[in-house]
Amino acid sequence: MPYVIEPAAGVDRASLAFLLDAYDEETVENETRVVLRFYPKIAPIKVGVFPLVKKDGLKELALSIEQELRKNFTTFYDESGAIGRRYRRQDEVGTPYGITIDYETKENNTVTLRYRDSMAQKRIKVDELTPVLKKRLKMV
Repeated sequence: MPYVIEPAAGVDRASLAFLLDAYDEETVENETRVVLRFYPKIAPIKVGVFPLVKKDGLKELALSIEQELRKNFTTFYDESGAIGRRYRRQDEVGTPYGITIDYETKENNTVTLRYRDSMAQKRIKVDELTPVLKKRLKMV
């Protein structure tokens, strides 16, 4: 990997510098995990929205949450495959936050918010999603 980038101005070189800086590989549970650790402000997709399953109304609930978040953020909706694989796909493209809609969402109107870099997860109320994400993305 190059360590010096020609200092001439240009989008190509800046993009290359961002990609080189963000690219990371780490081992988690004996598996290599590829992550683009974009600074959240410059990540192309800010939030991934994932229903735990496609049935029991979770898909529709996830789509409505994604539509609401789309008003303020670049979002990505994914319902295919296991939830861990969906997280990994978004980690690989640099999405800083993932939101999982599950059966508990239907019971108490909370979702799981996952942060890409630490893989830490936290339950928060659906009504608090936009303000929490704006604060974390430093849009406030």
